[in-house]
Amino acid sequence: MAIFKGAGVAIVTPFKENSEVNYEKLEEIIDYQIDNGTDSIIICGTTGEASTLTHEEHLECIKVAVERTKKRVPVIAGTGSNCTNTAVYLSKEAQSYGADGALIVTPYYNKATQKGLAAHYTEIAKNIDIPIIMYNVPSRTGCNILPETAAALVKEVDNIVAIKEATGNISQVVKLMQLTNGDIDLYSGNDDQIVPLLSVGGLGVISVLSNIAPRETHDIVAMYHAGNREESLALQLKAIPLIDQLFCEVNPIPVKKAMNLMGFEVGPLRMPLTEMEEVHAKNLAQAMKDFGIKLV
Repeated sequence: MAIFKGAGVAIVTPFKENSEVNYEKLEEIIDYQIDNGTDSIIICGTTGEASTLTHEEHLECIKVAVERTKKRVPVIAGTGSNCTNTAVYLSKEAQSYGADGALIVTPYYNKATQKGLAAHYTEIAKNIDIPIIMYNVPSRTGCNILPETAAALVKEVDNIVAIKEATGNISQVVKLMQLTNGDIDLYSGNDDQIVPLLSVGGLGVISVLSNIAPRETHDIVAMYHAGNREESLALQLKAIPLIDQLFCEVNPIPVKKAMNLMGFEVGPLRMPLTEMEEVHAKNLAQAMKDFGIKLV
């Protein structure tokens, strides 16, 4: 059984003005997401600035997400690292808190071989019981899980069950689905490719867009699965100008700006990320208005 079906939010980590994690605001955002149709909370991913969190902050964010969600929707913890032992440690802790799954990014900077990737994921999987979603985002990591490697892992390791595909390479995704006979839970990692990946057997999306448009992102997936594919596609295409602005600078710079424009007060970014360029912020605000999002 899949961890979730639909739109999961790659949720931001709110900070106070002094750069401390704002756990109360995180709880507020989690409630907002669930109240507006989000199907899963993905905590401490790229959008959550996990790479700038201390281990203590990282684990506390996971704990807060699990406790606040109260099983209303699944919580998937980002517990990947370029150090296998660290990924094992974070994943075991997340499981102990009650996380429903682990999102494991490929090792960044080290750039493991395909053999190394298989060993990395297998080692993590044998140390936990909860299901694992592999996260394939070569633009961030410099490392690509080839379809043959992902297919072998899903077939050979019981709790490696899914992949978040953010390569942007539809041909690679199709090859993966062919090699697994569709027996892998596929999630789009790109908001502009939700419908294309659903069309080849995807279950949903792990979304940045959901932070500011949770209902609409949920609806893109829900309408598709309900057979209303023209309506799903129309909403996907309507969202493209907004999605473009959400990625005009490196994620999560624009989405945190967007949330602040909506009045969520998620605070600043942690360096080396810096505040959005003024011209980009203006274009983002206009795209939000055009999509029907109210600004404060």
